[in-house]
Amino acid sequence: MSVHTPGALSGLVVADFSRVLAAPYATMLLADLGADVVKVERPGVGDDTRAWGAPYAGGTATYFLSVNRNKRSLALNLADPTDQATALELVRRADVLVENFRPGTMGRYGLSYDQVREVNPRVVYCSITGFGAGKGAALPGYDLLAQAVGGLMSVTGPAPGQPVKAGVAVVDVLTGLHAAVGILAALRARETSGVGQLVEVNLLGTLLSSLVNQSVAYTAGGTVPGIMGNRHPSISPYEVYPTADHPMVVAVGNDRQFAAFCRGLGVAELADDSRFASNPDRVANVDALHEAITARLTTQPAAAWFEILSPLGVPCGPVNDLAGAFNFAQTLDLEARVSIGNGDDAVTVVANPISLSAAPVQYRRRPPGLGEHTTEIRDWLDTSSPPPAETN
Repeated sequence: MSVHTPGALSGLVVADFSRVLAAPYATMLLADLGADVVKVERPGVGDDTRAWGAPYAGGTATYFLSVNRNKRSLALNLADPTDQATALELVRRADVLVENFRPGTMGRYGLSYDQVREVNPRVVYCSITGFGAGKGAALPGYDLLAQAVGGLMSVTGPAPGQPVKAGVAVVDVLTGLHAAVGILAALRARETSGVGQLVEVNLLGTLLSSLVNQSVAYTAGGTVPGIMGNRHPSISPYEVYPTADHPMVVAVGNDRQFAAFCRGLGVAELADDSRFASNPDRVANVDALHEAITARLTTQPAAAWFEILSPLGVPCGPVNDLAGAFNFAQTLDLEARVSIGNGDDAVTVVANPISLSAAPVQYRRRPPGLGEHTTEIRDWLDTSSPPPAETN
C-alpha cells in the first residue's frame, strides 16, 4: 500500500448526500482533486444507479462506477434519529455539503442549509435541483425531461419535426460541472469571509446557459433555432459526410481551412467558386456544397481522407463508436482510461481530463461497495481524530 502525495483539495471533507448523476459527478471531480468525499447512502438500497444495469462489471452497474470513484460509502437511514445525529456530526466536520433531493427533503432530516449553518457556519452547501426551489420544486429533475422542456431536443435530431435526445445525460454532466465550479468559488470566497454560503444549481438554468449561441440567437436576436440535423446554422462545411465506408465529420471554420480542404479533395477550384468563396456564401449554398463534397469523399474510405486532410490543417475525422474513440485517444498518447484497485478488485474507468502539473489528479479508491466504510467513518466521527490517511 502506498500513500499518495496531497492533491489540490486534500484536507477538504465533503459530505455527499447525492445520488444518480449530476451531483455525484460534481463530488467525484472534487474527490479526484484530493477531497475526502463521504457518500451517504440508504442502507440496503444505496444510490439508485447501483441497480441501473446492464451492463455490469464485477457485479456492479457500470453507471454507478462511472461517477463514484475516490469516495467512501457511509450507510445511514436519515429517517432514524440516531443516524440523523451521525449525519449532523459529519456535516459539522465538513467543508462542503452536496445534495440533490427535491427541495424541502433535507429539511425534514434536520439538514437544510439554515439548519446546517447553525452548527457549521463555514460549510459550503451545494443544492442541485431540476428546476429550482420555487414553482419548479415539485417537478422531478430527470435529464430527459430537462432536454425536452429546456430546448435541447428542439435543436437536436435528423430533421425538423424529429427531435431526439442527446446520447448521454449531457444536462446532468453540465450541471455537475457548474456545481463544482460554484463550490470552488464559494471555498475561495470563504478564505476571505471566513464563512460558507449556499450554492444553488439547477438543470434548466444550466441547459439554457449551455446552449450558448443557440440561446442567445433567441435572447438577443429574436430567432428561435430549429433542428438542422448535423449541420451548423452559421458555419459550412460543418457536418457529417459519407465516404467509401464510414461517415466522417468535416468542421471547417474559416476560408483558409476551406481552401486547404478543397486542395486535399483534389478540387481546388471549389474555393474560387463564387457560391463558396466565403463562409456566408457557403452557408447560403449549403446543399450545392454538400453535393460537391460528397462526390469526392465517397471515392475513398474515411481513414484515408483523415490521413490526407489532417496534415493540411483541415478539422476532420471518422465518426467513431466508443471503442474507436478510446483507440483514437491512445494513438494520440492521451491517457483516457485508468485502472483502480488490485487483482480481481480492479475496475477500469475513464480518466479525469484535468491535468495539474504540481497537484495531479489521483485515483485512490475504486467506487465503494454500499456501506463499505461505515465502521471506519463512525469511528472517526466518534473521536476528534482526523480522517484516515488515503491509501490504495
